[in-house]
Amino acid sequence: MVSRKDLGSWLTGPDTSGISKYPGARLGLPESGPGSMARAGRRILGICIDWGLALLISNFAFAGNQWATLAVFAVEQILLIGTLGYSIGHRIAGIHVVKLSGGPAGPLAALVRTLLLCLVIPAVIFDPDQRGLHDKAMNTILIRM
Repeated sequence: MVSRKDLGSWLTGPDTSGISKYPGARLGLPESGPGSMARAGRRILGICIDWGLALLISNFAFAGNQWATLAVFAVEQILLIGTLGYSIGHRIAGIHVVKLSGGPAGPLAALVRTLLLCLVIPAVIFDPDQRGLHDKAMNTILIRM
């Protein structure tokens, strides 16, 4: 015999009690403003600016070679994120990369994160907090400045 309680479990929809209300809530970040999770628009703007700069440099220095463009992009990401915590595109978009603990990303995190970013797939697969696999692998997050 089917009870009313059993029917109600699928009629009411999935249990959403464990789902956070906004990206970054599970990580203890504010919903908006400085220190909040960088949303997709800022992230896309930042990477487009960085890729455009890499393409510009590659066109002048390497006749637009596609591998040179990727190398220029990777070098910019590794050097700038590893030392400053943000790339040129990130700075313009008002975001930066930090460790979950709040400290700077550092050179090793920047290197591994960039290598995974250059593979593209880890960057487009993300969790409910909008952290890509490249960020999850190095325990980093992109937050608003």
